[in-house]
Amino acid sequence: MSQDVKPPIDYFKHASLFWTDLLHLMSGKPIALTSVGPARNWANDAKKVMTELIDSNDDIIEFNNRLAEYYKQLSEAWLESQKKVNAKIPNLPQDSESLEAYKRVWIDIFENDFTQLFDSEKFGENYGKLVASELEISKHWENITNVVLHSMKLPTRKEIDEVYKELHELRKRVAKLERKEERKNAK
Repeated sequence: MSQDVKPPIDYFKHASLFWTDLLHLMSGKPIALTSVGPARNWANDAKKVMTELIDSNDDIIEFNNRLAEYYKQLSEAWLESQKKVNAKIPNLPQDSESLEAYKRVWIDIFENDFTQLFDSEKFGENYGKLVASELEISKHWENITNVVLHSMKLPTRKEIDEVYKELHELRKRVAKLERKEERKNAK
């Protein structure tokens, strides 16, 4: 008999959502009934925030794994480059220009090694996934922020962006009308 073994994070999500649902059912209505203003809305929207936090866990784990791999790749390239520099240093002349020669060797080796690293497919793939997971985390935080703002009867970012867009369009129209009026008065 075979069973599907779920990752521990799935059990955590399931248990968290279960308790969130239970707490929402047990306390949501009494809290909502006794609350006024933003607290009433917050009581109704707390479950949305909890769900969003739980859903963001996978993206945070992915981001942390990708970030660790990113720094691992950078540190390995740094160590390898420094070993190459250290191997060349004894061959440099020990005169007043040795410091300048050391700097040129260091720059050349590090530039070549890091260029190779940044051009590698492995680095590019990891960096792309790092940025993608960071954007996913940002989406979760934006969703949480929108829920909180909505609970407090404040405009969300999307609503503010729409107002800015309309304001920009109005400014363009007013400027166009002013230019038209100036041309009319000039005639």
